[in-house]
Order: sequence, then structure tokens, then C-alpha cells
Amino acid sequence: MSKILLLITILSTYALASGGAESGGTDIVQRTVNFLLFAGLVWYLVAEPAKSFFAARSQGIADELQKVQDKLNESVTLKNDALTKISDAKKFAEELIVISKKENKILNDNIMVQCEFDLENIGKQNISLMEFEQRRMVRIVVEDVLKEVLNQTNDDFDKEAMANVILKKVA
Repeated sequence: MSKILLLITILSTYALASGGAESGGTDIVQRTVNFLLFAGLVWYLVAEPAKSFFAARSQGIADELQKVQDKLNESVTLKNDALTKISDAKKFAEELIVISKKENKILNDNIMVQCEFDLENIGKQNISLMEFEQRRMVRIVVEDVLKEVLNQTNDDFDKEAMANVILKKVA
């Protein structure tokens, strides 16, 4: 940069040393040299801060982009984890349905076996109760017939008549 400034200074000295302005010429050369000096000075003073500003701005944008990229990657990871959990939950639900159906079948079979056993017991109890009631009825009928026979004091009541009375009552 200092070389450029030295070159501009030398050129300006040369341009100012010429006597062209006195002879009615234009001052375009002096103005051009002054502009070049001004532009060089501005470049010298503003170039580094401008470069650092734009470099910092570029770095800031790159950092923000990296943060967004990291968040995107994290979101994708969380989404994949959620999808994995959903698929695991679906598998668990399917297994649970299969297990529930098996348990339902087992419980249903156990209930049916218990019902058949209970019905068989009720049938046996009914048969026993019917036999008991038949014996009781026979006993009551026999007692009634015997009371009737014993209460009758007729002499003409013989064994044959007694058998007929018993047969009537039993029938």
C-alpha cells in the first residue's frame, strides 16, 4: 500500500511541476491526480475496516446458517427417534392384541369347563334330590296306607283287600 502512495505522490509532483496550466491548458491532469490521491487515501483508510466488516458479516451469516443446520439435524434426529418409538409402540400394540386374544381364549375355555362342571354337579344334585323325594313320597304313601289299614277295624278286611288298597295307593 505504501508503494502505491509513493507512486501517487511522485506522479502528483511531476504533474504539478509541469507548466501546462499557465499556457491556457486545462487542469484535468491535476484534478485526476488529486482524485487518484483521494481515492488511494480512502482506499488506504477504509479498505481494512470494510474487509473486516464484510468478513465478520460473512462469518456471522455462516454461524447462523450452522446453527440452523444443527437445529435441522437435531429435528431430523428427534423425528427419527419419534418414528422409531411409534413403530415400537405399534409392534407392542400388535403383540398385546395377540396376547389378549390368547388370554381371552384361555379364560373362555376355563369358564366353559367350569360351567360344564357346574352343570354336571347340578344334574347329579337334581337326580339325588329326585331320588330322595321319590323315596320320601313312597314312605309317606306307605305310612298313609298303613294308617288307613290300621284305623280300619273291619273283620272282613283280609289280606287280599289290604293288597288292593296298597296297589291303589301306589298306582
